[in-house]
Amino acid sequence: MRLFKSALLAGSLLAVNICAAGAFAATQDIVDTAKAAGNFTTLVKALQISGLDKTLKGKGPYTVFAPNDAAFAKLPAEDLNALLADKKKLPAVLKYHVLKNDLPVKEIKKLDLAPTMQGYDLSIHKNGDKVLVDSGEIIKADIKCSNGEIQEIDTVLMPKDW
Repeated sequence: MRLFKSALLAGSLLAVNICAAGAFAATQDIVDTAKAAGNFTTLVKALQISGLDKTLKGKGPYTVFAPNDAAFAKLPAEDLNALLADKKKLPAVLKYHVLKNDLPVKEIKKLDLAPTMQGYDLSIHKNGDKVLVDSGEIIKADIKCSNGEIQEIDTVLMPKDW
């Protein structure tokens, strides 16, 4: 009986911890959630440099197609450094990753185009279970935040005429 009670208590504590972790993630804004994830360090740095971090800490709602650090690492170092130093281009490129509404991936799949905060539309393509946003694939979907969602992607998106 004692063993059963111990197992029941351990299971209950595990369930509480899992629920608390899920609730905690949704209480953080997009920027703080990206920081806590640990694999968006270049994106967070770019948001801070551009000042867009202040917007994405606001009420929202927003959906951010967030390139992870591996996506930024695909860019040649000199191109990445030039982008981070360009006060006009950096905010525009980052805004190209942001929608002014909260869209889970099941809603994104219904779209062909998604208007960005930057002004251009992203093209949405479905290929089986894969969802492509322009040239980037959503590799982790529906990271809930207090002011929207993060959709992790594997590519830094650039407007087509750049």
